[in-house]
Amino acid sequence: MQSRLGPHLDRPRDMKTPGEVLREGELEKRSDSLFQLWKKKRGVLTPDRLRLFPAGPGARPKELRFHSILKVDCVERTGKYIYFTIVTTDRKEIDFRCPGESCWNAAITLALIDFQNRRALEDFRGRQERAAPAAQPESRAARAP
Repeated sequence: MQSRLGPHLDRPRDMKTPGEVLREGELEKRSDSLFQLWKKKRGVLTPDRLRLFPAGPGARPKELRFHSILKVDCVERTGKYIYFTIVTTDRKEIDFRCPGESCWNAAITLALIDFQNRRALEDFRGRQERAAPAAQPESRAARAP
């Protein structure tokens, strides 16, 4: 399936809903096992997370929520694949690869940056709202001469 990230760039960022699918398709995750095999997953990217569905039916997806992701790192392109690593806030590294033309790494990076920007704006607005009552001048009673 083609990326749907492009058309959303014209809309105000506040209009994105957490369940909105930005991209869906196949990518591979390196297993944590001794042999470190590549396992195919169906990825679903939304504005606040990446869900990874196993190839088998009925299994529950694993979720990587953007609030627990630091960055997308170590991007390397070979003839057939793009290899990249997602680094979590607890410094865990999760390795992925995708076909070169699919550019999952770019889609995840853009969605992560958008998430981080929205979060920073929310934090800034919250600080402004908390500071606003303290910054307003006190009303003074008028004094007669």
